[in-house]
Amino acid sequence: MALSIQFSERNTLYPNQIFLISSDALPAEAALLPEEEAYVNQQRQGVKKKDWIAINRYSGWIYLVFVKQEENTSKRLEQCRRNAVSILGQLNTSGTESACLRSHGAKTEEMLAFAEGMTLANYQFLKYLKDSSEKRNSFKTLFVEHSASLTTQLLNHLNIQIEATLWARDLVNEPLNKLNAVDLAQIISEKLRSVGGKAEIFNKKKIESLKMGGLLSVNLGSIDPPTFTILEWKPDNAVNDQAVVLVGKGVVYDTGGMSLKPSNSMDTMKCDMSGSAAVAAAIYAAAKAKLPVYLIALVPATDNRVNGNAYVPGDIITMFDGTTVEVLNTDAEGRLILADALAYAKKYDPQLVINFATLTGAASRAIGHQGIVAMQVKAKEPFVQLSIAGEEVYERLVEFPMWDEYKEQIKSEIADLKNIGGPEAGMITAGKFLEHFTDYPFIHLDIAGPAFISKRDGYRSFGGTGVGVRLMFSFLSHMAEKK
Repeated sequence: MALSIQFSERNTLYPNQIFLISSDALPAEAALLPEEEAYVNQQRQGVKKKDWIAINRYSGWIYLVFVKQEENTSKRLEQCRRNAVSILGQLNTSGTESACLRSHGAKTEEMLAFAEGMTLANYQFLKYLKDSSEKRNSFKTLFVEHSASLTTQLLNHLNIQIEATLWARDLVNEPLNKLNAVDLAQIISEKLRSVGGKAEIFNKKKIESLKMGGLLSVNLGSIDPPTFTILEWKPDNAVNDQAVVLVGKGVVYDTGGMSLKPSNSMDTMKCDMSGSAAVAAAIYAAAKAKLPVYLIALVPATDNRVNGNAYVPGDIITMFDGTTVEVLNTDAEGRLILADALAYAKKYDPQLVINFATLTGAASRAIGHQGIVAMQVKAKEPFVQLSIAGEEVYERLVEFPMWDEYKEQIKSEIADLKNIGGPEAGMITAGKFLEHFTDYPFIHLDIAGPAFISKRDGYRSFGGTGVGVRLMFSFLSHMAEKK
């Protein structure tokens, strides 16, 4: 069960209180005795200012959390999130179930960031433990003090953004034997319909009729059929006449196909559908929040397995748009299923298309899990806005070039393209491959680094992180506000 964020009850004294302090002066509260104030001031002396201080009272805990006066807003809010993780650890260790967050000079954005960090950090994936009671976190409710600027809508949007992010984590953390391509399509479709969106699932017969050669070829080695899901949120008051289209890679498991991965490289390959989780959760969040933005999400889904009928290096396949592709590595499968989806997106005459995919190991090696490898074509202005949104939620974009010279590496002697380039700049040549199937403003996000991590990083949990959901919700919220 996810941690709940609620407004505090007026005139209620909560035994566990967290003061978020953006001032040198301590809160003049009856809860703080004079001798404790002296203790706090002593603790803060020295070269290094403490981030927070805990006071153990008979009736509960008081936490004083000091907001560092960073000029960089992005870093300041991230520090709030990470301080929340530390406080949460203590609350869970002591078996605490609730606390009230109060401001002492802290800005609304700092309060929201603290609440967000605490809630994201409290996530657990315990679904398959026979007895999870001993491991389950005790903390259940964060009450937030009312203020004139902290509105019901802001708190509601924060809860929606967090819910969607945690749902994306759940999807990524599901193993293949619990979530194949058909399961994924049904789950994300039902979820969007539950908040008023529309969904359509193309089965294998329909995909064959459309001649989506990339998706069908990757699926050849599987006994489970592929799916192609179209999710739509189109409110009557949409600020955009042309859709923003989100495309998410839905490889529910990747063995590498006939270009087989080493065994230990397969251990986490249930995460190869993180792109699909991100776009499904993002459109769900937009619909639940009733954002006035016209959105489409496209999710091509299959697993990539080894079987007697599997596609092999040397095959030439024909894509949805008629492009022929020479396959030189069956582990470069994500770009093949995405290419069909990107070509299909042309039918919507989109305002912008944003692609999410755990596409290349090169992206992960380039910047690790600290950011998202990003590229854009004909989308300079929306890329700037997306980068701003990334700074706000600390899912930062690192732009790589899309120079035409890189396309030379994916030219084939016997087909229109080949599906891999050379040993260098693999994340860029993958982006250039995808660009071939577009004719609209396009942003490609390679989330291979941050989508799935091997150990906890603050509020980013072990396993699926849900990266991309908060990024998109922030971007879409600003898009709605500007109009």
